Amino acid sequence: MLPTTLWRTPILIGLLIVGMLSTKLAVAEETMASAAADFLAALSVDSQGQATFSFDSDERVNWHFLPNEMFQRGGISLKQLSEPQREKAHTLLSTGLSQSGYIAATAIIQLERVLNELESGGRFARDHEDYSITLFGTPEVDGTWGWRFEGHHLSLHFTVVAGQVTVSTPSFFGSNPAEVREGAQTPQQQGQRVLAPREDKARALVTSLSESQRVRAITSDTVPRDIVTGNQYPIDPLDPIGIKAADMSTAQQSLLQELITAYTASMSADIAVRRWEKIQQDGFDNINFAWSGSVELGMPHYYRVQGLSFLIEYDNVQNGANHIHSVWRDFAGDFGRDVLREHYDSVPH
Repeated sequence: MLPTTLWRTPILIGLLIVGMLSTKLAVAEETMASAAADFLAALSVDSQGQATFSFDSDERVNWHFLPNEMFQRGGISLKQLSEPQREKAHTLLSTGLSQSGYIAATAIIQLERVLNELESGGRFARDHEDYSITLFGTPEVDGTWGWRFEGHHLSLHFTVVAGQVTVSTPSFFGSNPAEVREGAQTPQQQGQRVLAPREDKARALVTSLSESQRVRAITSDTVPRDIVTGNQYPIDPLDPIGIKAADMSTAQQSLLQELITAYTASMSADIAVRRWEKIQQDGFDNINFAWSGSVELGMPHYYRVQGLSFLIEYDNVQNGANHIHSVWRDFAGDFGRDVLREHYDSVPH
């Protein structure tokens, strides 16, 4: 059951309707396996060897959101692919994301062009083609396998267990610049804010709080330089600081839902539904929201949203508070850790 205060929320009503269509959502999982197999089939034997690792390889949990010059990652990059092969890579990417999530991901990639313009001759190449696709195991409709799409400011991971896309974490989206003020390569990029909902929804929530609520929610004037968990794996729950959803008004709880939806809405419909189902199982009232720094526009700030099983972290500190890092983590579920444990316990291997 949903909390009684949430029944009238359009967002969750919509998710309930989608949940009723669960039999249709399996089609997305078949599409993902098919897209991955099509991508592999388009590669040469040598390229397949570069793009593929065993499912139990350590490379599967080797992840980061840093530029490639700072972090070596496996897989095959977009720049190594022909145009038809790139199209198949993008088709695979789109199976794990919603339309808005795919638009955000490709916009993040195109921000490398902006950085290349702004940092000409800098320490990093800023190459919009330097994003890698990596597969782990053999993509089969009923199989257990995984894949990753990763590069600077984008790290997306999908684990398929017995044919179900049960895991999609860590999922990292970053944006530098957070707002394109100069260096735009196209008119559409000027003023672009790729991750605007993740900032705006959080600010709407924190500024809606009463003075007594803000005392609990705003935990520090000092802002962490980056997300606290970085690329750690595994992670444990952070201190449950901030204000609980149970201590918010109905309107404030709706704002918190909108903030969480700014993250779940980036993923495909079936993944979004599963994330919300888990939130409801754990209890929406148990979610904590914490903010650090100023609530004023253009000032450094950080927030996190923590439930019993998940963590959202966001910071906008670097480059004059015009550089966003944001991530969704699952404490027991990153890279399918909990689901795989259950699967291996129940099925002989």
